[in-house]
Amino acid sequence: MIAQALPLIRTDRLLLRPFDLADAGIVQRLAGDFEVAKTSLTIPHPYADGVAATWIVDHDANFERGLSLTLAIIMSAPSQLIGAISLRMEKRFSHAEMGYWIGRPYWNMGYATEAGRAVVDYGFRTLGLHRIFAHHMVRNPASGRVMQKLGMQYEGCMREHGMRWEKFEDLALYGILSSEYKAPMS
Repeated sequence: MIAQALPLIRTDRLLLRPFDLADAGIVQRLAGDFEVAKTSLTIPHPYADGVAATWIVDHDANFERGLSLTLAIIMSAPSQLIGAISLRMEKRFSHAEMGYWIGRPYWNMGYATEAGRAVVDYGFRTLGLHRIFAHHMVRNPASGRVMQKLGMQYEGCMREHGMRWEKFEDLALYGILSSEYKAPMS
């Protein structure tokens, strides 16, 4: 059996591609920005040297084992890394949790929605997933608007479900089923 390689996915303005170790410094700078990190349960702050490289090294093996798909979000013109998007998969349930972050200089430009549409499409049409879901901190409604634009339905609030910097956070949960998904017209 041939190992499946991480995909390249093109959209109108973006290239979603595997991360390279050369991206580590940009990841550390963009994701480590306090304003970005405070909207995530998992992005470290401060973002120490070497953390991004350690994170990047695992992507290929995690995809080959069917655990996750993690891609760099690259703005096409000029070509530069602006964020990340992922699907954390659970094979036995045929579902995946989507996560993403966009560097602060690129907020409010529709990049998260554009990347999200491409990854949801890949998840349903190529990976054969049954369900894709995502959550956001209730205090970050912009992320919820992205999920709504992707066709995800609000499924409820998970009260104090996560913790960030020793404070419990309410998480809003959204999801979409393959039967509800409407693929973009070619």
